[in-house]
Amino acid sequence: MTTDASGTSPVNHPEPVPQTLRYSAFTRDPAGGNPAGVVLDASRLDDAAMLAVAGEVGYSETAFVTGGDEEARRFQVRYFSPLAEVAFCGHATVALAVALAERFGPGELVLDTPAGEIPVATRMDDEGTVLATLTSVPTRSRPASDTELDAALTALGWAPGDLDPELPSHVAFGGNDHLVLAAASRARLAKLDYDFDGLAEVMRRHGWTTVHLVWRESPERFHARDPFPVGGVVEDPATGAAAAAFGGYLRTLDLVTSPARITIRQGEDMGRPSVLLIDVDPQDDRTRVTGRAVPIGDVESSVADV
Repeated sequence: MTTDASGTSPVNHPEPVPQTLRYSAFTRDPAGGNPAGVVLDASRLDDAAMLAVAGEVGYSETAFVTGGDEEARRFQVRYFSPLAEVAFCGHATVALAVALAERFGPGELVLDTPAGEIPVATRMDDEGTVLATLTSVPTRSRPASDTELDAALTALGWAPGDLDPELPSHVAFGGNDHLVLAAASRARLAKLDYDFDGLAEVMRRHGWTTVHLVWRESPERFHARDPFPVGGVVEDPATGAAAAAFGGYLRTLDLVTSPARITIRQGEDMGRPSVLLIDVDPQDDRTRVTGRAVPIGDVESSVADV
């Protein structure tokens, strides 16, 4: 608070609103991938202000840098959807890492998130764009209970016969929990018309961030869709956190017997194609998730109503 020219009247000067950058992650095309907000200086924002910014941006998540050490390239990060804080978000992490690399140059970063420490390596590819590889917190995966599975299938409008019997349903963790359901066919995966409020209630009850629906094209190539009603979004076009958890799922089920790179294609059925690369090592409980992010200009990019 300051005074006016007479020195008597108080004058309030609100804190300036920090700039919100917009990137689309896991794509080369700003019209594809998953949009994320990035706020590089959120040190003066409280929880309510960050939630308000995330709601105004309207993307599935916005990443906020709340502190850090630029020289050490270590930053404190929080993530908010339009409805709530999220412990970890993969696509917003990739977007943030690319933004930091563009500001400070490529190299190693460390992000301190509510889910734990997330190292991120950034480098320039042969085409001059930044690639980011995040290393997840330790992953784990367990079979879904009959109660969990029945409730999810009912909300999705799926029958047990719609599932691939060779890929059991699990709850997988890679910073937060995701229900993993494998579709028996690509056609089943393509038809996503679910009870938004019903699935949101099931997810809140069990603490799932997304439902990770997958179809196996080959052992090294999967297609995915991620309903995200608990974040106020019908579907996420690229979900790095779910991809990290899925790496733990593959490792737990011994579906990866030697170090392997798995390609996950997501967002194709909603018109925002995305490519996520995960590196899974049966001797390492952490998943490495790689992708690009590109700035969003005037492209219509909100996915909240898709």
